[in-house]
Amino acid sequence: MSAERPLLEVENLTKHFPVTRGVFGRVAGHVRAVDNVSFDIAKGETLGLVGESGSGKTTAGRSLLRLIEPTSGKVRFDGIDVLAASGEELRKLRRRMQIIFQDPYGSLNPRMRVIDIVGEALELHGLARGADVERRVASLLERVGLSPSWINRYPHEFSGGQRQRIGVARAIALEPDLIVCDEPVSALDVSIQAQVVNLLKDLGSELGLSYLFIAHDLSVVRHISDRVAVMYLGEIVEIATSKALFRAPAHPYTRALLSAIPVPDPKRRAKRLVLSGDIPSPLNPPSGCRFHTRCPAVFDRCLTEVPGDYEVEPGHRVKCFHAEGVSGADYPREVDERIERALRDESSQPVSHTWLHEAARELREPVSVAPASEPEPTATDAEPREKRALSARERKVLIAALVLVAIAGYAVARRSAAQTRAERQLQALAYELSEYARATGSYPARLRELGFRLPPIFPDKLLADPWGNEVRYRLDTKGKRPRIEVESLGPDGVDSTDDIVVTSSDKKR
Repeated sequence: MSAERPLLEVENLTKHFPVTRGVFGRVAGHVRAVDNVSFDIAKGETLGLVGESGSGKTTAGRSLLRLIEPTSGKVRFDGIDVLAASGEELRKLRRRMQIIFQDPYGSLNPRMRVIDIVGEALELHGLARGADVERRVASLLERVGLSPSWINRYPHEFSGGQRQRIGVARAIALEPDLIVCDEPVSALDVSIQAQVVNLLKDLGSELGLSYLFIAHDLSVVRHISDRVAVMYLGEIVEIATSKALFRAPAHPYTRALLSAIPVPDPKRRAKRLVLSGDIPSPLNPPSGCRFHTRCPAVFDRCLTEVPGDYEVEPGHRVKCFHAEGVSGADYPREVDERIERALRDESSQPVSHTWLHEAARELREPVSVAPASEPEPTATDAEPREKRALSARERKVLIAALVLVAIAGYAVARRSAAQTRAERQLQALAYELSEYARATGSYPARLRELGFRLPPIFPDKLLADPWGNEVRYRLDTKGKRPRIEVESLGPDGVDSTDDIVVTSSDKKR
């Protein structure tokens, strides 16, 4: 990596999405999509960001561009604090930082021509006007391998690979310094992937571009990247040069990803490191090392302690206890021995920490259960009993009974769910009434003053009374909090559009 200051510096970038519940949007938790991610990109360098779907790669790329506002962290672009920029300063940064989206179909406006899609940014930033826009757009199309005569066509007239080339032309139109490539070839055919990747590589050399190349295809990442960062469940678990990472990966997760790459030689069998289960939910990530629920080389320490950021060689950092204390040219052999020892050593597995280790132990050592001793046959049991087959009539009766039981169970479940929803809605309404009374000194005469109406509160037909009228609710203010009771209107019910709130002192109709 160059000794000069990096073009992009990302420090402890974090993005948590709040999860809300209830009528009033109470925050019940946070989806920890990106957690304390740090990396840098030098001028003219390509950093590959890899990981499974759901690991937070796209969120990290969009957060550093502020297409998604990050929760915390620092992002410095050419010495400028991106997260503190606003107004004209942020507008200037937009020109120097661009993105190529993953979906070549959804990222282009179907109602705009190519000249408008690519030339809009030129006019917005004052780089071209009038006929100069057409000339520059035609030049950009030719540079990305498209015919300049297609300048007035619409996106539906192009194939997927051609659309992605239009996206590349739009990204380089403003002559940026950094481009975030958000899986730009994942939606394309293999032959087209190679063309687009080679195009990006050539443009990077010609224009001196820096790339953050987000992908899950490691063979593509290896071809284009100078360095590679491996992301898992919102964290970067390993980062190294492309050559070092593919030669001697130090994290078990990286090893599992690399072992999944197909080997072109049919006579050579690659050693697979298969992971069990799916990636955990970022809403509630595991304690300790986040990879311990799927790691084949896990041991006790991984369950409770968070691994540090260990440097096994200059520029090669990894978050794994197996890499602790190893460094120098001999680190691959030491890491290999530790992981192989953990895979072989049964005693390294905890006895009763998690269901995962219990299940793994049972798979490796199946428990042999001795057959139970059979009781002595009695006189009644000595002779085999003949099983009588059900008649056609009995089968029909049995099937009909099962169907009736299923229908009854479904009706009860629906009614129970509807009543539960009604109770929650009534509790929310009671809270709104108490807040209204505290602010105004009295309860409202009608619910429409709070913005509530009967149909939104009671949308389920199961909540109607036996005569088909909508339920009526009574407000009881005797306790500390107002309580709402649902009443049946009877056959002489009131108009269903009436939403008057009646207190407990009013007479029942």
